Amino acid sequence: MQKTPEQIEAQRAGGKILAQVLADLRDFAAPGVTGLEINDFVAQKLKAAGAEPSYTLEAPTFPGVICISINNAFIHGIPTPDPLEQGDKVSFDLSICYHGMNVDSAFTMIVGRPPDARENHLIETTKAAFFAGVKGLKAGSTTGDIGYRVGQTIKRGKLGVITDFIGHGIGVSMHEKPEVPNFGRPGEGAILEVGQTICIEPMVSLGSTKTRIADDGWTVLLNTLGAHYEHTVLITEDGHEILTEL
Repeated sequence: MQKTPEQIEAQRAGGKILAQVLADLRDFAAPGVTGLEINDFVAQKLKAAGAEPSYTLEAPTFPGVICISINNAFIHGIPTPDPLEQGDKVSFDLSICYHGMNVDSAFTMIVGRPPDARENHLIETTKAAFFAGVKGLKAGSTTGDIGYRVGQTIKRGKLGVITDFIGHGIGVSMHEKPEVPNFGRPGEGAILEVGQTICIEPMVSLGSTKTRIADDGWTVLLNTLGAHYEHTVLITEDGHEILTEL
């Protein structure tokens, strides 16, 4: 849905808060730090900025303020008292609400050391897929245009496109129309308009793309490593603006 100028400004301000929290989190997430400590760290940062974690505001409420998905846990991982270990692959996904408007962002990292060649290829291809998706994005573009460019980038990297989970519109609610898949055909899907905000979020696998839900009812698992990269994007008069980067 299209947003009022006041709503857009709230998302723009919230996007800067979210981007700074995730930037700080990159430095905080280290071997020995637990998921619950990360959860508390993020909660304190948001409170100090006057923002709220979206996951606690909408039903069903998530048992935490940030998703922490470790190794074969792909997305929606619950913060736990277990400490991070050197070499863990971790995806962080955070959605916040500021002045009644939501923004959403995610990234994947390796804890405590530089990624090896395989890990780096996974993480960097996932990030590249996002930027391929936003390239040339403007009013009149379609979600199929985005999905096609995202999917082709992932396939050229000889990686797997996750199809069970997709991007979405965002605003007053954390999840709004339109759906934004990481696959599609140019010209198909919803037509984007000035004032819309969407979340483009490539989700990529090193191998099998089959997902399953853990016994906790939240965590999405893969049989291999996966990566996730996401930003909230505004459609503007002259193109687009990424709201959740510094």
